Amino acid sequence: MRRDGLRRLLPPALLLAATLVVSEATPGTAAPATPADSGSPAASAFPANPYAGPPGTATMHGDTGSSDTTPLAGPGAGKLTGKRTGLLSACPTVLAGSDDYPVALCTPILGQVPTVHLLDPHTGASLTSLKLTKGSLLGGVYAYIDHQDRLVVVDGSRSLLRIGHHRDADNTWRLTVDKSLSLASAVPADDAVTGLSPDWQGRVWFATGGGVVGTADDTTGTVRSTSLPAGERIANSISTAPQGTAVTTTHATYLLTATADGTPQIAWRRAYDRGRARKPGMLSWGSGSTPTFFGPTGGTDYVAMVDNADSSVALKVYRTTTGESVCSVPVLLASHGPGSENSPIGADRSVFVAGTYGYPYPAVPEGAGDSVPASAPFAGGLSRVDVRADGSGCDLVWDNTVRSAAVPKLSTADGRLRTVLRDPVIPGTTGTSLLDPYRYAEIDPDTGKVLRSQLLGIGALYDTLQMAGTVTPDGAYLQGTVTGILRITAG
Repeated sequence: MRRDGLRRLLPPALLLAATLVVSEATPGTAAPATPADSGSPAASAFPANPYAGPPGTATMHGDTGSSDTTPLAGPGAGKLTGKRTGLLSACPTVLAGSDDYPVALCTPILGQVPTVHLLDPHTGASLTSLKLTKGSLLGGVYAYIDHQDRLVVVDGSRSLLRIGHHRDADNTWRLTVDKSLSLASAVPADDAVTGLSPDWQGRVWFATGGGVVGTADDTTGTVRSTSLPAGERIANSISTAPQGTAVTTTHATYLLTATADGTPQIAWRRAYDRGRARKPGMLSWGSGSTPTFFGPTGGTDYVAMVDNADSSVALKVYRTTTGESVCSVPVLLASHGPGSENSPIGADRSVFVAGTYGYPYPAVPEGAGDSVPASAPFAGGLSRVDVRADGSGCDLVWDNTVRSAAVPKLSTADGRLRTVLRDPVIPGTTGTSLLDPYRYAEIDPDTGKVLRSQLLGIGALYDTLQMAGTVTPDGAYLQGTVTGILRITAG
């Protein structure tokens, strides 16, 4: 989902409700996990970025290519347990470095000052926290872990920060800003960074809501930038691969490279159908996709995104090197929900798209515009599309009505899609129901069928608000909610 307006999505009712729950465990028995079918998408992994943390836990979407895959296996067979860490905050970003300590970037309901939490890897409890500078917009909710286990983020003062966690002699943990670089020369005062990612030369690429794309080298202090065409906004994060940086605006998808001094330049641009207006369940007028690199030969053959066409949205796949169109395939047909605010999953030749049409966000960011229609029931939907082996086009493999309330992740270790499902207790309603249940679920990527699930809770306190989950090295699944973090384990 788009995160720059996250603080505007928190409903006032949660100010009271969030104080009622600090931690809660919901045990249950589920069917044992089964081995991944041999027909599952192959693990042609996105290449490890030398300036990012471990693949699968370094970014909100797993890696700098935004593949939304992980090489880690999630909760295994046995009883599933969901434990809540109540932080009175919405926590869209939960990452982990090579030391296995999770780091979460959250927005408190009270005060709405972005706050970093260091979590206990065994319990999910907050060990220490650090408040960041708040801006007029909540820039810096997209972040990543670098190769030295530091959280890299841009705060409200338009400063690029590297935040480290350190243990004192008395075993007390603390979070500190280890390095800072101002981006004010490139980012206007009324703008904010919506996405950032490192490239293979160690530069940090960033993009702003107003359409500025830049690079920053906090070793030399060099900042370079360029502006995309007027009227094009960037509402989601960006993705980096050895070939360049992929950016999807509210009008087009780009691949950019850098000149010798780091100045971004456009390698190719491909416009897409953005529809006639914003739709319900979308947070901007245009694609909701962070572009995804994927492919069978090195994990970067293609770039995928989902458009915003009026009647049915299409998955669009381009060749990374040239921008040539490989295919445009209608998706989310079974659910009749033409909209996706989430980054697609890309693994080998397969792409998975989760629908968000009609998702009852409590609010939308300023400037998003009215939706057409004004509201709609949450349709959901999940589709799998495969690029043909010869690259001549794509085929819809399966399409269902599963209602994912989070950004799904695919484990290439155990062959499971993982997410949280939201099934409206009153089907067909357009408002937020305080009785909607939320279920952790594992889905077969070969068929789209739910293999097992476990109730996590009922009502707004458990709303995962289309945020991404993360599998940690010990097999736990950490999922942000509007009031904290759920830690799901088995056995």
